[in-house]
Amino acid sequence: MLPPDNHVHSEWSWDAIAGNMEQTCARAVEIGLPALAFTEHVDFVPYLFEPEVLPALPQAFLRHMGGGTVLRHPEIDVDGYLASIERCRERFPTLRILSGVEISEPHWHPDAVARLAARHPFERILASVHSRRDGDGARLMDVYFWTEPAAQVMGAYLDEVRQMIEGSSVFQVLAHIDYPVRHWHKSGSEFVPAQFEAEYRAVLRALKQTGRVLEVNTRVPLPPVIVRWWYEEGGDAVSFASDAHLPDRLALGFEAAAAMVEAQGFRAGADPYDFWRRGLTR
Repeated sequence: MLPPDNHVHSEWSWDAIAGNMEQTCARAVEIGLPALAFTEHVDFVPYLFEPEVLPALPQAFLRHMGGGTVLRHPEIDVDGYLASIERCRERFPTLRILSGVEISEPHWHPDAVARLAARHPFERILASVHSRRDGDGARLMDVYFWTEPAAQVMGAYLDEVRQMIEGSSVFQVLAHIDYPVRHWHKSGSEFVPAQFEAEYRAVLRALKQTGRVLEVNTRVPLPPVIVRWWYEEGGDAVSFASDAHLPDRLALGFEAAAAMVEAQGFRAGADPYDFWRRGLTR
């Protein structure tokens, strides 16, 4: 059985133009997925872009920019989203469907995050770092590959992730610990995890000390050594994530990811809806 997909987006995420919650649930039933969590994007800081990059931006970005160079994220319609969750639960009774959000940089916005969490006890709360501060806004992490050495970009990213873990208690799961690797090709170099072992371990120790869960995101295959470091640092649990923004991307690469995670010491337990934990047997 495939592990649950705990990081999925639908039309309720501002950047998922072609997302569709009902079609995603139908796909989950088709492939035998036991459970999934719709963790829609929550972003509070505007993204800044240089005019010359606008032609290369996705339509999902441009539709929120009004012809300018600043992307101001729309607020998630929590009531509409939760109503959609309930409709899907009724239509797909054999599928466990969890509510959730993916909050970008929650440590930057503690009051706004607290208000959001108070509105609904989301069943999966992910936290992620997508950007770096720039004045009153932020710039996406990938733009720095054009202006800084790749090692400097990764170092700044991992330091911000550590600060997020230490500075916010609202979330359960750390999303895509390797986010910059998605854009590493822009540096013209090869990503070698061992070059950042100390930085990764600092993040993983902070994650362990706060009792959180490490996500294995299959958007880009996570290097097995990072999961091994998580095990060595005493990490308790792993969550699987496709980060799908389209129904047909659901649970993509999960069979290979599950085999990799199992090889590093984490196992599925008796509850097929739960995280995988260290040392358990099937």
